[in-house]
Amino acid sequence: MTYELYYWPGIQGRGEFVRLALEQAGAPYVDVARERGPGRGVAAMTKMLKGGGGALAPFAPPFLKDGEIVVSHAANILAYLAPRLGLAPPGEALRLFAHGLQLTVTDFVAEIHDTHHPISTELYYEDQKKEAKARATAFLDHRLPKYLGYFERALQSNADGAGHPVGAALTYVDLSLFQLAEGLSYAFPNAMAKFAAKYPGLAALHDSVKARPKIAAYLASARRLAFNEDGIFRHYPELDGKAK
Repeated sequence: MTYELYYWPGIQGRGEFVRLALEQAGAPYVDVARERGPGRGVAAMTKMLKGGGGALAPFAPPFLKDGEIVVSHAANILAYLAPRLGLAPPGEALRLFAHGLQLTVTDFVAEIHDTHHPISTELYYEDQKKEAKARATAFLDHRLPKYLGYFERALQSNADGAGHPVGAALTYVDLSLFQLAEGLSYAFPNAMAKFAAKYPGLAALHDSVKARPKIAAYLASARRLAFNEDGIFRHYPELDGKAK
């Protein structure tokens, strides 16, 4: 069966965490809003958001349709897909830990987004530049090292598999940590200049994921949208810090 992924057509956003898992697994999927055109595809997504999917309608994209099952939220989608795609660690304890790591990714992504929209998503970046500068400075000084330090410790303390944050083999969490490193390097190139030196485990994981044949093919394809200033990871030079 072909999965249907619903997300905005012009950005990587939160949908990219799901795309990476589907691409790595070689799973058949339709990126609905992109492949059916911005008119018909977005209309189908909007209809479901407004209740067209029934009583279990999702609140916002991304959401995934698998037959009659609709799953929303990136972390929830990945928890659903992982056992089906061979990207889940074995055993309940490790699966719960993996889900916890992915929920931490979700929290991190929200804080990354708020560096450029600290007041409201209803306002343009240009309407909150002063506040964004203060928020980005605090984020780079305190929150970014806190999150990256936690993920680095998860990698270094995993006795089951060198180079993985959970279990002895690749999971969806590896793919999500790769995407974080990619996005942060785009958004904050100065602040991330010493990423490999400070977080060698994460840097090695990033490189190993990027070299995987299916991921490499995806990154080189038109299916991989470029980062831009409409998504979560935005590069505004005035928000970037100095390498520390």
